[in-house]
Amino acid sequence: MEAMMDAGVHVGHTKMRRNPLMGPYIFGVRNNVEVIDLEKTKELFKKALEYMKELVGKGKVVLLVGTQPAARTIVQEIADETQMPSVTRRWIGGTLTNFKIISKRIETLETLEREKASGGFEKYTKKERLVLNDEIDRLKKNFDGLRLLKSMPDAVFVVNIVQDDLAVAEARRMKIPVIAFCDTNSNPKLADFPIPSNDDAVPAIRYMAGRIKAALLEGRMASKAPKT
Repeated sequence: MEAMMDAGVHVGHTKMRRNPLMGPYIFGVRNNVEVIDLEKTKELFKKALEYMKELVGKGKVVLLVGTQPAARTIVQEIADETQMPSVTRRWIGGTLTNFKIISKRIETLETLEREKASGGFEKYTKKERLVLNDEIDRLKKNFDGLRLLKSMPDAVFVVNIVQDDLAVAEARRMKIPVIAFCDTNSNPKLADFPIPSNDDAVPAIRYMAGRIKAALLEGRMASKAPKT
């Protein structure tokens, strides 16, 4: 727990911002800032890590979501290293509830990229090429991190359950398990695997997300190990 303390995982929001449902996970108040009970964090984090490791070990997919500036780069790095799909810019409505439509947009992006790479854009006018390149840029901005999502994810991990409430709502509607950091202003009931944690500070996010990356990589290794 010392590493969690050093990273500031225990630092919540001011008392006035508390979600009453986070009460059981709050240790106390210091200088009007609520302190998360790291014993509870440790216990629930262990369950979440084991779940993700087991899931990925079976070849399943976890969609990583972190659109707030403090989490964006960290989530992207984890997605790249673990080969998991991600959303780090903004959640596009219907990503899960209208997955077929989103998949078609990704197909359009990849078709345009292949056509451009093969020289197919040369047959178009300069103005037409400009329009097509703008379309590629727009589609990449919205869907680049979802290329690896070939079917509905088996779970969704969310850094900030308040910031990315739309992602959580869609996952719950589609009955996809939600794993999420829950700061003192969060509703932990929205997550199947709530993890009491500071979800705003970069050091806290980086430490906790690093542990998640390790679990995902362990699961990936297990899925590739020869069966005996």
